[in-house]
Amino acid sequence: MSPSLPPAPQRPRALMALSTALVLGATAALAAPAAALAAQGDNEAVIGVIEQATPSVVTIQTDFTQVAEMAEPAPEASPAPEASPAPEGQETPEDQQSQDFQLPEGFQLPDGAEMPQTWDDLQKLLPQDFQMPEGFEFPGGIDPFGGQGGFAIPGGSGSGVIITSDGLIITNGHVVGDATDVTVILDDGSVLDGTVTGVDTLTDFAFVKVDAQDLPAITLGDSSGLRVGQMAISVGNPLGSFPGSAAVGIVSGLDRSIDAYGGFGGAERLNHLVQTDAAVNSGNSGGALLDGDGKLIGITTAQAGMSDGIGFALPIDLAKPIIEQAKAGEPIERPYVGVLFREIDGQVAKDESLPVTAGAWVKGQEGGDSPIVEDSPAAEAGLQDGDIITAVDGLAVDRVNPLDLQVLRFAPGDALTLDVLRDGETIQLPLTLGTRPADLGQ
Repeated sequence: MSPSLPPAPQRPRALMALSTALVLGATAALAAPAAALAAQGDNEAVIGVIEQATPSVVTIQTDFTQVAEMAEPAPEASPAPEASPAPEGQETPEDQQSQDFQLPEGFQLPDGAEMPQTWDDLQKLLPQDFQMPEGFEFPGGIDPFGGQGGFAIPGGSGSGVIITSDGLIITNGHVVGDATDVTVILDDGSVLDGTVTGVDTLTDFAFVKVDAQDLPAITLGDSSGLRVGQMAISVGNPLGSFPGSAAVGIVSGLDRSIDAYGGFGGAERLNHLVQTDAAVNSGNSGGALLDGDGKLIGITTAQAGMSDGIGFALPIDLAKPIIEQAKAGEPIERPYVGVLFREIDGQVAKDESLPVTAGAWVKGQEGGDSPIVEDSPAAEAGLQDGDIITAVDGLAVDRVNPLDLQVLRFAPGDALTLDVLRDGETIQLPLTLGTRPADLGQ
């Protein structure tokens, strides 16, 4: 019988626990740097994009107080038939019943709601049980529902993006308003005098020029190939108080249309917007929307009121033709085709027994005028009632790239080729763009 060994000494449980903790702690300490490096590496590309782009984004201030007259109520517009096509594919905005009071920048009224005429009306638009902060006053002591005549509109603050090293900056039209001179604050804090050189009332782009050299210009991207889900980074000065703020999100939607309200100004219809969940707050207007490579794909323009994560930017491709005009010191002009059309989708194709489910159907109202404007570029190119335009210079006309959006990527005088489906056959028609008449409206 083998002799039994004496029992092993029992280590105090507290000591064992401490030893285990020290071992785990040491292991964690060794692993921590690697984990930290891995986490940092995951975001390094985004950090690099933000660091590279931020110096190109500036703050724009209208450093004066403008006195404006209370606007007369806009005349009521007769509703158009539902199936009526709009000139150049643009929808005509509904006239507002009153412009005496406007919602904060980027906010939208709920469907079916009317502009408030009294404080009670305003309260109905606010969330249930919402109370104005104690002592709240509108800027400058303005009472938007009281008094007649003029009222003071405080100078505003927005963002802008440097697009040339010699000081050309792109921003939003509603950022500069009617100002001719603005103050531009660079990312390094330098303050420069800026001159508004042009405003595109069709799309809400505007240009500011400063007298400077060797500025950090952004690289323009391509918005025509954007896809829902790809990375989007916004950089701007939210609330006019936090310059260089960045937010990361995705492209949430394409070709959106909204009615935007700015401060105490009027409402305007904005079309072909890029939707994003990257933060777009008041003050971000005119700022940059970047892709994952740090290229400029849009100018942040509006936010959806009483919502979270719904912002909008104008796609940069809409600005490219007028950027060239601004660089050359030319007045801003937009192209013109002179045709009425209806966008085709699956339902329209089914209802009208059309042979394709995407394109621009050249079609006027029954018994109405021809959809081809007389002596227009469309007439000279030989477009006919009933034609379906399926591509512009080889790029398909569809929901993501509708006809009017594609045309806006060109300048007056540019020559392009239309693919047209006529009587079951595809033909190609050369067309030279004209200049959009100033009185055509949106």
